[in-house]
Amino acid sequence: MNLIPPPLAVTGSTGELGGRVAALLSAAGVKQRLLARTPRKAPPLDGATVLQAAYENTSGTRTALAGAETVFMVSASESRDRLEQHCDFVDAAVAAGVHHLIYVSFVGAAQDAVFTLARDHYATEEYIRASGLQYTFLRDNFYADFLPDLVGADGVIRGPGGDGKAAVVARADVARTAAAILREPGRHLGATYELTGPEALSLAEVAQILSNVGPRQVSYVDETVQEAYASRASYGAPQWQLDAWVSTYQAIAAGALENVSGDIERITGQPPMSLTQLLRS
Repeated sequence: MNLIPPPLAVTGSTGELGGRVAALLSAAGVKQRLLARTPRKAPPLDGATVLQAAYENTSGTRTALAGAETVFMVSASESRDRLEQHCDFVDAAVAAGVHHLIYVSFVGAAQDAVFTLARDHYATEEYIRASGLQYTFLRDNFYADFLPDLVGADGVIRGPGGDGKAAVVARADVARTAAAILREPGRHLGATYELTGPEALSLAEVAQILSNVGPRQVSYVDETVQEAYASRASYGAPQWQLDAWVSTYQAIAAGALENVSGDIERITGQPPMSLTQLLRS
């Protein structure tokens, strides 16, 4: 006798965000199907059925999605063809009869966004809207968890961020917000949320916080755009990736990421963590 998988599907369970969301849902007793390109890497969670699926419009992905009413779609790994992968997965969801897609997007997603990857998020949102699927968009700010990784071996954060600020958000706060939405998805149909931290910080302020909490002193050097490209040229990364790295800082300088939203607290009843709280947790 074949058992019907749960109507809630979660992608990205082998990664940081999707894995946290899946674990929270499991702890809350929510049954789910975990869609994974490599099923053996999916976490062994109570109430979870693991199915093989990728961001492709294939018979395997459509079969894994069949009967799913709500799908949590973590954006694919950064790549040149990420938008194509997203569109293929949306097509598969439509073909499989999915009702509601909850997509992890980015703050300031727009066709002309300064941060180049936010343009792909905008295009994905537009594709989802045009598909006829019900949707919810979670527009995350940059993850605060990543900020220590911006520090070079010499204790310096370098980039053309100027005096701009970003309302960086802890990945854990995004995960618990997504899990709350997935427990009652019908309440969030058609909504677009901005998931941010409780304060907007300049990179100089980030450096000071890292110095206060961390094991070493950190400083910030405001590069020119030309200096930023030159300092990263030795990595051998493709042009699209260099553009993404540099435009991260340009978006901060332009003020595109400074808005502080109360959406996390409105949805969960609990305010998001500050960078200091995250580093000390």
